[in-house]
Amino acid sequence: MSPRTGRPKAEKPLTIEVKARIDKETNDKLVEYCKDNNVTRTEVVREGIKKVIEKE
Repeated sequence: MSPRTGRPKAEKPLTIEVKARIDKETNDKLVEYCKDNNVTRTEVVREGIKKVIEKE
């Protein structure tokens, strides 16, 4: 039998989806920030969550 093929299993799979509604002005600022810093919107949201939790 041949070995398994495909991507290896992630150590911490990202299976939970979070959705939020934001206004156009906030989205425009987010998109601009992402372009300026070469990051994705998801990365910005994850970092924001970390900062809020660490602040406590």
